[in-house]
Amino acid sequence: MRSSAFVDFIGFVSIALCSVHLVVRTVVFYMAYTSGKLTKNLVRTLGPGRHGDGHGLYLVVDPSGARRWIVRVTVKGQRNRQGKPLRTDFGLGGADVVTLNVARERALEYRRLAKQGLNPKYHKDQDVPCFEEVARQVHIERLPTWKNPKHGQQWINTLADYAFPKIGRMPVSDIDQPEILQVLSPIWTEKHETARRVAQRMKAVLDVARSRGYREGENPVAVVMDARVLPRVKAKVKHHNAMRWQDVPAFYAQLSQQSGMAAKALMFTCLTGCRTSEVLQAVWEEFDFDDLIWTIPEERTKTGAEHRVPLTDQMLAIIEPLKALRSECVFEGQRRHKPLSNMSMLMLLRRMNIDGVTVHGFRSAFRDWAAEEGHHPREVAEMSLGHKVGSEVERAYARSDLLSRRRELMRDWNHFACSQRGG
Repeated sequence: MRSSAFVDFIGFVSIALCSVHLVVRTVVFYMAYTSGKLTKNLVRTLGPGRHGDGHGLYLVVDPSGARRWIVRVTVKGQRNRQGKPLRTDFGLGGADVVTLNVARERALEYRRLAKQGLNPKYHKDQDVPCFEEVARQVHIERLPTWKNPKHGQQWINTLADYAFPKIGRMPVSDIDQPEILQVLSPIWTEKHETARRVAQRMKAVLDVARSRGYREGENPVAVVMDARVLPRVKAKVKHHNAMRWQDVPAFYAQLSQQSGMAAKALMFTCLTGCRTSEVLQAVWEEFDFDDLIWTIPEERTKTGAEHRVPLTDQMLAIIEPLKALRSECVFEGQRRHKPLSNMSMLMLLRRMNIDGVTVHGFRSAFRDWAAEEGHHPREVAEMSLGHKVGSEVERAYARSDLLSRRRELMRDWNHFACSQRGG
């Protein structure tokens, strides 16, 4: 009996030692595969290229500075078209959201699957978000980069109207060319400009999903557009309805008889040739009354570049009396220190029974006058409208904004526009 109990005890000890040995080997194996050459500081500071951590894990730094993780594994028993072992790179996510330790753990998981003969693409244990989830996250992240909230709302609204009903609940990893065509085909010819914007925004969402490790391969939107699968549509250019430049003096004389802030804003818009938003959002800090210059900051211009507008006597006659209001805005609306609404000038035109004309169209009237009657060089007229002139190379060398010559042009235009009300 004693010998039997002793044998049982020895057997128990042996099993326990084997278990301990197995646990130790597992821990050593795990530590070996969750440590490497990279450090947190290197992940943050390494330059462009592919930087190995060991065991197939790489940090890829793009020339733009974007950082992402990939792991290279060889799937046991599977071969490619050339008959060689199937070796594949898998994205593990961007380094800004996936830490070094998490990347190592994911790489270890992929290597285990590959050693079992399982392709990680189909067997990885990862929660893939749907298209709508990624799109709304991209929308939130990009809000600070848009010039105004309206554009940001349009960005997500177009996806909500056309993409979300078709692919919104699909995992981003499953979206391919057929799904893209399903969204774009119904609106490609009838609403071509809208469809083109939807395509651009879907591409942006899928690019972000790929950078975060949720997708692999080419962007299906780019493939569809590059292959020209959709029918070719000739875009129709829509111009803003404009007044003939010959009719501007008579209109301006009629406008000058109107009272109210909208009339003053529209008069100033006609004389400066500026955009509606540039005029309505003007604040006094932008005006230099010593040098007679109105400087529109880059964040308020369509081109993203600062635009200087020379002030004339006619312009000053409009805005200088408004200083007495002591408002932060030059053209104050119904609310204190708040500008007029974007529709105020257009509604004034309608009250004056001026049909077939838009506020933006006065820029076209000014440009036509400059070409046909003003006899000023083309580049001077274009710069007066805040347009970029010439190629990037030309602009790199021609850095002057031709302010003195534009001042002459604006004086001539203002004299012409006010000619029927005594200059």
